[in-house]
Amino acid sequence: MTAQFLVPALVGLLPVLSFLATLVYLDSYKLVKLGNVIALVACGAVVAGASYAMNGQVLALVEIDFQVFSRYIAPLTEELLKGLLLVLLIRTHRIGFLVDAAIFGFAVGTGFAMVENLYYLRLIPDARIGTWIVRGFGTAIMHGGATAIFAVMGLAMLDRARGARWHLYLPGLAFAAVLHSAFNHFFLSPMVSTLGIIAVLPPLLYAVFQRSEQAVGNWLGKGFDADTEMLALINSGRLSDSPVGRYLHVLKDKFRGPVVADLLCYLRLHTELALRAKGILMMRESGFEVPVDEATREKFAELRYLEQSIGRTGRLAIQPMLHMSHKDLWQLYMLGK
Repeated sequence: MTAQFLVPALVGLLPVLSFLATLVYLDSYKLVKLGNVIALVACGAVVAGASYAMNGQVLALVEIDFQVFSRYIAPLTEELLKGLLLVLLIRTHRIGFLVDAAIFGFAVGTGFAMVENLYYLRLIPDARIGTWIVRGFGTAIMHGGATAIFAVMGLAMLDRARGARWHLYLPGLAFAAVLHSAFNHFFLSPMVSTLGIIAVLPPLLYAVFQRSEQAVGNWLGKGFDADTEMLALINSGRLSDSPVGRYLHVLKDKFRGPVVADLLCYLRLHTELALRAKGILMMRESGFEVPVDEATREKFAELRYLEQSIGRTGRLAIQPMLHMSHKDLWQLYMLGK
């Protein structure tokens, strides 16, 4: 009995877990921590439980054929529930690049698929091994890949639009739901559909990694140079002759003197922390793990104090001098967490 359960469980779970481990390994900048990946797998499992309960309620209230439901309704509701978790991570600056978007998305899908496959194993323990090959290499990889694609497309749309608008997530949701629905149709056969998933998703995610690794390198290079120039300008004593200095001079007419001084301190601290974060990423890419020291934590405490001192209006006023894209906000989260 144990072997009868163990073999299907391994076939149903190991492929998606191995794929997730490979994605984490390929992350040369170590943008994600293993603990966060494990936590998101657990979150995906919770989403699977919520999805099961919701789908059960819908089927109880609406008279609809189960096959129709599994092909057209379940893909949309399940991808929506998984996607909401990724939207939360993006909007709270836990995700900065396509690499961590793909890893976190696949992690959520992995947790979802694990619960679903364990549920089916309990429901149909006598199913043939071919069923578990389809569920392990097909359904599970599809769940992870669809959620990863949603996260990647959503982040890419935000990058282009430079604004956090809810409708920017809709193309990714539509693509994930269509992929999920197409797989559930089994247009040819379950095994051929599984082969199609294996043939398409791994190369696609690998291409995302390659492109994002280049994007991270370009962002680090340009951002490091810009932050270095800004910090050198602030420390040189010649700030008043620069565009930044002239902008601060204009702010003197709109804010009290102490607030303008705090704005300058905020600009200096923000730039120093941004430089520190980029330096840590460069060290990670070279294989060195650099811990966040106490001095850096004290700077974050000072930054939070200054944010309260200058207020919301002051933060809005100084934004033109700061790098405030989601990547830049993500790096501060990474450094301060």
